[in-house]
Amino acid sequence: MNTQDRFGLGWRDDLAAGILSNLHRIDALEVIADDYFDAPSKKVRAIRDLAQQHPVMLHAVSLGLASTIAPDRKRLAQMAKLIDKVNPESWSEHLAFVRAGGIEIGHMASPPRNATSIDATLANIAAATKTTGVAPAMENVASVIDPPGSNISEAAWLSSVATTSPGGLLLDLHNIHTNSVNFGYDPYALLSTIPLHRVKTIHIAGGKWIGKRILDDHLHPVPDPVYAMLAFVAVRATQPLTVILERDGAYPPIADLLAELDRARLAVNQGREAATHEYARV
Repeated sequence: MNTQDRFGLGWRDDLAAGILSNLHRIDALEVIADDYFDAPSKKVRAIRDLAQQHPVMLHAVSLGLASTIAPDRKRLAQMAKLIDKVNPESWSEHLAFVRAGGIEIGHMASPPRNATSIDATLANIAAATKTTGVAPAMENVASVIDPPGSNISEAAWLSSVATTSPGGLLLDLHNIHTNSVNFGYDPYALLSTIPLHRVKTIHIAGGKWIGKRILDDHLHPVPDPVYAMLAFVAVRATQPLTVILERDGAYPPIADLLAELDRARLAVNQGREAATHEYARV
């Protein structure tokens, strides 16, 4: 067992009372950065004060760094300003694009997986790092359609970015589960291929079935396959991991979310113990 592993929740205003009453069971918090770009100074100070007392990470959703289009300068400046004010322990974004042809598309879309998008993504990550002074961890995303224009596998594309990007990979296991179902690949083969040593943070969440596909909506409990993948990763990633449970609505009682965190702890501990036993047999 790695005693430095941590287990936390995504900060949501609707969960604030439950979170603050149970901080002794929550090792870290992840705050959606964009919610504070134009927030009143009092709201930003509250997050800053929280970060001074408890580990806080900022998670951006609208920069669109996985794009051949440069990120919006205003949003990058807002991100830099927020990092300066809050002083989080880290920040992250998604391997997605959010605008094209001057139009905001309103959601995070998977980019075409090809050499051009890899080069452009790395350039955008470098620009974000220069502006903020801190390299972001980049999160793999879910999709209900296989991105047109792709000639590289998801595993190869993620590996190329994760290996080269200074902030490494934020590994979302529900997104891996979703894509493996939607596009018919073996999630464990992907996890065995990507550079897990570049992962510090893991997201877990739940979604819903829409016909024969899964929609990653963060409105449902974490499904069994995600916990199984979490144990699998814990066997192979020897560095300390921070596991964040995301929930964006249809909030259950805080006790239910804490129970999901406990199950995540169990999955990681089982993986750590399996790794120890495997090492002892060598």
